[in-house]
Amino acid sequence: MSRRVVRQSKFRHIFGQPVKADQMYEDIRVSKLTWDSSFCAVNPKFLAIIVESSGGGAFIVLPLAKTGRVDKNHPTVSGHTAPVLDIDWCPHNDNVIASASDDTTIMVWQIPDYTPVRSITEPIVTLEGHSKRVGIITWHPSARNVLLSAGSDNMIIIWNVGTGEALITLDEMHSDLIYNVCWNYNGSLITTTCKDKKLRVIDPRKQEIVAEKLAPHEGMRPMRAIFTRDGNIFTTGFTRMSQRELGLWDPSNFEEPIALQEMDTSNGVLLPFYDPDSSIVYLCGKGDSSIRYFEITGEAPYVHYLSTYSSKEPQRGMGFMPKRGLDVSKCEIARFYKLHERKCEPIVMTVPRKSDLFQDDLYPDTPGPEPALEADEWFSGQTADPILVSLRDGYVPVKNRELKVTKKNILDNKPPTGPRRSYSSCDTGFS
Repeated sequence: MSRRVVRQSKFRHIFGQPVKADQMYEDIRVSKLTWDSSFCAVNPKFLAIIVESSGGGAFIVLPLAKTGRVDKNHPTVSGHTAPVLDIDWCPHNDNVIASASDDTTIMVWQIPDYTPVRSITEPIVTLEGHSKRVGIITWHPSARNVLLSAGSDNMIIIWNVGTGEALITLDEMHSDLIYNVCWNYNGSLITTTCKDKKLRVIDPRKQEIVAEKLAPHEGMRPMRAIFTRDGNIFTTGFTRMSQRELGLWDPSNFEEPIALQEMDTSNGVLLPFYDPDSSIVYLCGKGDSSIRYFEITGEAPYVHYLSTYSSKEPQRGMGFMPKRGLDVSKCEIARFYKLHERKCEPIVMTVPRKSDLFQDDLYPDTPGPEPALEADEWFSGQTADPILVSLRDGYVPVKNRELKVTKKNILDNKPPTGPRRSYSSCDTGFS
């Protein structure tokens, strides 16, 4: 009998652990909508969660350190007149978040570093251009103030948030509801999945479909697709027999999948969360109580199962911390924020190591908060990879930078040079 050789991988022993009870966020009325978004967005400063609210739509923003019970009168961010369906933190400014709503608008908000006394109801900018609800928003990975939205009008709009303008409108490409949209690593292409069962790769600036594949998964249920760092596309979907399935595709040759694996017969849509630094993809099904993770490599079978984190309670949604928000001293390589009905539970993924030293093989340089391009440079055709930072000494979030919106003008996002007002601990809410 030949012994099966176990594949060598530094990520083989990743294990997930929930935090202690006092490190959770309790008493949050998590939204009960049946929309397939993650309902939660997190960055190195804040945790944002879409909540149940009467008369319009709202989400709540908590400083990461503010764990424990959330006061029922905690201020919300509420300007929409119908439920909020998706939220996304700006990758280049930790105080800026965008929200998309059933009321057809997108709003961009500036969140102060101190906890406000009353709810925030005035967005910095409201983006109007969709005729039906907007269910998907995602910021450009390397260009400042470029935001993509997709609505139930089957349209994708790419906005310059700094001027409040819709600069690209893709309205002829999708004949049905768009399930998800994902930028590639440098933001030159997007991939979309749609109810018409097509997987598309689109060059948004040329407004053309570069490649498309009909029915990468044969089932009728929603698909998801994300770009890997090297430009392949990872998909999740369902077989004709309603089994969940994952696939890996090369968009320059869509005929045959690089890999296609059946998973199980559960019916929740699998939300993929991908870490381009380690090439690990984490799959969280809505309504599942587990997170499965796979490593994507260049050798067969290309998508390698690593392990599963299991818990007792199903997840209502999930937030995924950017790499710069992790604790490198504990060899933490991912952190999830799992939504329950009434609370949010951080789950920490670590790779056990004996040494206390910085593990540079686990932490290659990762995208930092500085944009590589301004919005008008990207719209005029320039492309650049995200600007990377080292995590060797840990990452310290920058102080609040104002997002200025000027009609017809590029965003001036640099902090003022004059004397700054220093907050004392009593008026920030932090000590």
